[in-house]
Amino acid sequence: MPRPTAAQIAYGSAAVVFSALALLLLTGAEGGIAVAAVAAVALALGLAVSVTLHQRDVQRRGTALDAALRTVQEAQPGPAPARRTGAGVHSLHR
Repeated sequence: MPRPTAAQIAYGSAAVVFSALALLLLTGAEGGIAVAAVAAVALALGLAVSVTLHQRDVQRRGTALDAALRTVQEAQPGPAPARRTGAGVHSLHR
């Protein structure tokens, strides 16, 4: 499993904190079970943000890799022209 990048950690943590605050303010949760439910939802949202960010990064790398591969393939010269051999060609002229 790849390690999370700094951006994934930052965005995931921010999503957890802000969604937890927003949910606590909107629901007015005061009991322990309600606060635990809000925390679970906030953690799930933070995880979703991190996974989405990882998938976008993978897609971006994949398209960049495809573009680089196409560029390299286009830059490679075609096959070398065939050398003349046969009657009338002396070995010293090669």
